[in-house]
Order: sequence, then C-alpha cells, then structure tokens
Amino acid sequence: MNRYLFDQPNRSKCKQETKEASVREGEEEESFATGITKIGHLMGTDNVLELKGKEDKSQWKVLIEDISVLQWVFSFLFLGTACLLLMIYLMFTSLWLFPTLYFTWQIYDWHTPERGGRRTKFVRSWEVWKHYRDYFPVKLVKTAELSPSKNYIMGCHPHGIMCVGAFSCFSTDRNGFAETFPGIRPTLAILAGLFRLPLVREYILSAGLLPVSKESLDYLLSRTGVGNAVVIIIGGAEESLTSSPGVNTLVMKHRKGFVRLALEHGADLVPVYSFGENELFPQVVLSEGSVGRRLQVLFKQIMGFAPCLFTGGRWLLLPYRRPVTTVVGRPITVPQVDSPSQEQVDHYHTLYMKALSELFHRHKTSCGLADTHVLRFI
Repeated sequence: MNRYLFDQPNRSKCKQETKEASVREGEEEESFATGITKIGHLMGTDNVLELKGKEDKSQWKVLIEDISVLQWVFSFLFLGTACLLLMIYLMFTSLWLFPTLYFTWQIYDWHTPERGGRRTKFVRSWEVWKHYRDYFPVKLVKTAELSPSKNYIMGCHPHGIMCVGAFSCFSTDRNGFAETFPGIRPTLAILAGLFRLPLVREYILSAGLLPVSKESLDYLLSRTGVGNAVVIIIGGAEESLTSSPGVNTLVMKHRKGFVRLALEHGADLVPVYSFGENELFPQVVLSEGSVGRRLQVLFKQIMGFAPCLFTGGRWLLLPYRRPVTTVVGRPITVPQVDSPSQEQVDHYHTLYMKALSELFHRHKTSCGLADTHVLRFI
C-alpha cells in the first residue's frame, strides 16, 4: 500500500508526458500535411495528391516508375520516326545489308497485321508495365461478366492524349485482365499507319496491337474463334484535341462504323470509360474555326494523328500522377446481320450512347469526379 502511494505521483507524471508527446506528434503530422499542401501549390499545380501518393514509395520505386513512363512517352511520340530515320541512314553506310534484309522481310510479312498479328506474352508481361501501371496508378474495374463463348467490340473512352488506361489494361498483362475476364483475349486496335514503320511494327505486333482497319477487324472477329474483345478508341485523334482536365467531351455522334461492324459479326458492344484519362496532361485547346485548330485538323487528315499542344509535369513530358480507373460496362447484345440497315445501325448506336452515359454517371463519383460533372457528346 505504501509502495503504491509512493509510485502514484510518478505514474501521473508518466501519463502527462505521454499525453504531451501525443499532442506534439499530432501537431507534427498536421504540420507535415500543411507543408505538403504548400509545396503542391508552390509547384503551380494541384500536386497535393501526387506528393501524398509518393509518401509510401521509396525513392528508388518512384525513379523506376518515372523511367518506365518516360520510355513509354518517348516511344509514343518519337519511336516511329526514329526507327524510320535509322533504317534510312543505315542504307547509306557499311551496314546497308541489315536494312535491305529487313525491308525484304517486311514486304514478305506485309499482311500479318491484317491477319491476326503475332502477340507474345513475353512483351506483354514485361516488368516495366507493372511500374508503368503503379505510376498513376491504373486500375481495371469489372461491372459484368463477359462470356468466353462470344466476341465483343469494346468502345474505349476518352482518347485523352496518350490512351494510358486503354494501353495498360488491354495491351499489357499487368492489370489482371485475364484473371478478371477469364477466357477473353483483348486486342487494342490502333492507327494502321504505324504497322508500316520499320522495327516499330515488330514491337507493337508483339504487344498484341492490331490496325484499326476493316480488313484486320473482320479477320479477328470471323476467323480466330470466340472469346475475342476488340478494343477501339472510338473518338480517335479528333477526340484528343478536346482532352483537358475537368472536361468530359466525347466524339461520338457520327462514329457508327464500330456499330455496323458489331452487327455484321454479331459481336456484343461493351462501353468502357477510363476515368482520370483527361487529367494527366494539361492542353491548350484551340477554339473551333481558329487558324491553329484548322491546321491541327489538316495535319490529322494528312498524317492520321493530331498534334496536341500539351505539357506534362516533371521534365514537361511525364504525365501527372493521377489515378486512372478503367471501368468495363455491361455488354449490349447485338444480333448478327449480314447487311445491316442504317436504321439498325442508328438503333444500336443510340443504345450504346445511352449505356455509356449511364456507366459514366453511375461511377463518376467513386472514380474521383464531382457529382456535377457531365458527359458531352459531339
């Protein structure tokens, strides 16, 4: 009893010190969070989320992610031109035999992209794609089952600047598509002209990409069995010109070729929306009818892609670290019609746009958008 009375003041003192330490710790955490916020504002962007997202990662992990995304950005922007110039240069050196043999092979292999391609699991499973996925991060969300006994045409929206969500989810095996949709094989269809560029074509073919041409898609949907999911970025290069943070504008009203293709092959239509895609790169959006916009459109008509005036975060090329959530919607059953009428095409096009709008509004708040965001079709 005497011992208890003797120790009681010390215990009270210990409790008081513990309480004061907890208060100091809370103040330090609050001060750290405030510092993060201030740093974000000093950087000239709302980078608070980006900085907080790095807190749980080591500097080495952040660096690897940066390099993984940077190589992809350089590939997207410059790899085609670089490979073409390299092969032309080698033709005038002592190594002329190499490009000569390659061009001979390319002519022999000319039609492979239109005949199912030649994907390899090796390229699609590279470790670099895991770090690429983690950079943003990119997440794949399933809302309904897809039967492996059918074929599908997935319309992916929006295009954004570089199609981050579509590439990560459908052109690599690092987002768990095979586990999420067993028995379904996704194929992302991209600009057909890229498959004419030397060396680049081998790279993108091995990643499972195919040209977005009728010959290529007809072959895939009619001669390779079932369980195929053709992924088409419906808005294309034109939609990239409208991409901007806070904007949800889709080029859709007159894009009906994919619906006709679905009817001809009896492939179900699946709407897909990548939330956060437009938040990755700020862009200078030129007004309709302006000289700059007309030049962009003219360039797109000639080259097949649009010259977007965008900037990134670090080094001006890296996209901002914003979550990208690619939500795969419920399939729309489409009958097979050998020669679909315009009325049938319009009917299923309307159903598709309605399903896409419902998908957007159902998931926008859970995927980081405000409830006031609306989807606009042009």
